[in-house]
Amino acid sequence: MTTSRASDVLPLVPALSDAIGRRFEYLRLSLTDVCNFRCTYCLPDGYKKACNKPTELSVDELRRAVSGFAELGLWKVRLTGGEPTLRRDFEEVARAVAGIPGIRRVAMTTNGYRLAERARVWRDCGISAINISVDSLDPARFAQITGHDRLEEVLRGVEAARDAGFDSIKLNAVLMRGVNDDELAAMVDFVTTRDLSLRFIEVMRTNDNTAFFSQRHIAGQTVIDRLEADGWQRLPRQPGAGPAVELGHPEAKGRIGIIAPYSKDFCASCNRLRLSSDGKLHLCLFGDGGMDIRPLLQSDDREALTDRIRKLVGTKARAHRLHEGNSGATPHLASIGG
Repeated sequence: MTTSRASDVLPLVPALSDAIGRRFEYLRLSLTDVCNFRCTYCLPDGYKKACNKPTELSVDELRRAVSGFAELGLWKVRLTGGEPTLRRDFEEVARAVAGIPGIRRVAMTTNGYRLAERARVWRDCGISAINISVDSLDPARFAQITGHDRLEEVLRGVEAARDAGFDSIKLNAVLMRGVNDDELAAMVDFVTTRDLSLRFIEVMRTNDNTAFFSQRHIAGQTVIDRLEADGWQRLPRQPGAGPAVELGHPEAKGRIGIIAPYSKDFCASCNRLRLSSDGKLHLCLFGDGGMDIRPLLQSDDREALTDRIRKLVGTKARAHRLHEGNSGATPHLASIGG
């Protein structure tokens, strides 16, 4: 199937904006907070179901939510989690979202554990971009970080995604001091010969990992400085792109991105909103909590839904408070889709 690239498409309606003029084009849609990996920076003790946990949004509720956001000009949706493919109806959700008028790009983020066998099916469901977590290229270290000895399986999934014809394939690596920072050169070499994008992500402090953050955090700017010293050059920001600073090299097929939420003015270019798996709209990953819009997803009253979204977005804070040691209400990254 043919899917328009984000760079070829402009919103067909006026973009949704906040009080300081930031325009929102991109929705991160969490399908579940459940994850089957035990990554040290997110869920080191594994997923634990909370008591009285709300049910996940149904396919109909998800369809109504995305339709409302699309009416407000959002045209890119990322299916995330937790691990989104743990939902038994994941493929039904993907097809539903891809079929909504106004949605031009459907992306997903996955730990890759089913990717080798399902890549082509997911592409045929309408997903055109995929991010895959690969925090180490060393099998033993990968197992230590994630709790699973599955690196070979995940790398087979990366090749399956290339064969399936995804428009964009990105590898996500959380860079941690004393854990995988010595692999920076090897990871860069991996994408130099492949048409892939590698994203280095700063460890982010949440309510569950304060000590880990203090021990493992590496500033993203140090990685940018090292890459630029090696001849990598900053690339123009693409329409609908996330917050990464992206770099290319004249002799490299792949690209490198750095996601550095502690950098100066990181929030100035924010273009994304988040909807949790239980129907709460989060204006910031590190905000003080989500606002429940689930009651408005029980019917097809689109006007009431879009009016509520507009009013909530108007209250978005100018920036997160990570520099103040304040991670908001986020217990861990899997809780609202990272």
